[in-house]
Amino acid sequence: MRTIVTYPDPVLRRKAEPVSDINEEILELIEDMTDAMYGDDGVGLAAPQVGESKRLIVVDAGEGLTVLINPEIIQKSGEEASLEEGCLSLPDIRVDVSRPSSVVVHGLNEKGKKIELEAEGLLARVFQHEIDHLNGVLIIDHASSVQRSLLKSRLRGLGKAAS
Repeated sequence: MRTIVTYPDPVLRRKAEPVSDINEEILELIEDMTDAMYGDDGVGLAAPQVGESKRLIVVDAGEGLTVLINPEIIQKSGEEASLEEGCLSLPDIRVDVSRPSSVVVHGLNEKGKKIELEAEGLLARVFQHEIDHLNGVLIIDHASSVQRSLLKSRLRGLGKAAS
């Protein structure tokens, strides 16, 4: 099983590359990501979080596993809501993040079929969080300046633990 990459690993800050071919390597990556997500009690995981700079996410917010290859948010709507989010790549760090309450995402499933999904509530939040990862954006980037200053020493601690 692959391990979760933690901050400040540079792969977490890179814009992930599109997946051009759904081959055996990608299918194995999907399986490894799913195992890692469930193994760490997560609700979503992006490929950069296991060290692969690929545009691929797995999500299960209680409604079953969804795999999205080259996902894009094509619509955001609803009221913005601020909720505390955690991240497997930022252990023990929680940040208030304001996000739209519903989204429409599209991409490919593991069979290469185009899919479009409407999501609300937690599922919409998880899609937004994971797609942020594909663009090198972390929850700490959504933090207020007050939250950031409170997190500085904890983030430095993560950096030291990683080295």
